[in-house]
Amino acid sequence: MPARKKASRALVGLIAAGTAVGPLAVDALLPVTARQHLRNPRWPAHAKFHNAQYIVMSTVLGAVGLRLVNSPHGDPDRNRLIATAMLSAPWLGMYGAAAFPGTALVDEEFRDSPANKVMGVEVNILIGSICLSLLGASLALGRRARRTG
Repeated sequence: MPARKKASRALVGLIAAGTAVGPLAVDALLPVTARQHLRNPRWPAHAKFHNAQYIVMSTVLGAVGLRLVNSPHGDPDRNRLIATAMLSAPWLGMYGAAAFPGTALVDEEFRDSPANKVMGVEVNILIGSICLSLLGASLALGRRARRTG
């Protein structure tokens, strides 16, 4: 397998692993950020339900993405493309969710928390942008060479 294709698969695998464990770690386990999500006593039970749904969905998407890029079955290029499309869903979903009326990237009580910004950029948008950029780079690396003539 050419180095470009290996690099492409590695990037998709990296995003798959991060997607599988990142939301669980950030929204439920790491104290500084979990208190803004699943461990936030001000959140109603239904909001926590949807956050838990996102955590489970991300874990499933990440696990399936990892399986696809490491599968000995099927066309590896097609598997990688399907995994890339699936793994983009939760990250694209952040942008879409921010467009809905009444939503916020951060609850007001945590607006000044240093855990929410990196170099002045809101962390959800930063992480989503990095993940989507890496998935885009994997697509570029994994493209089949065009034949001329």
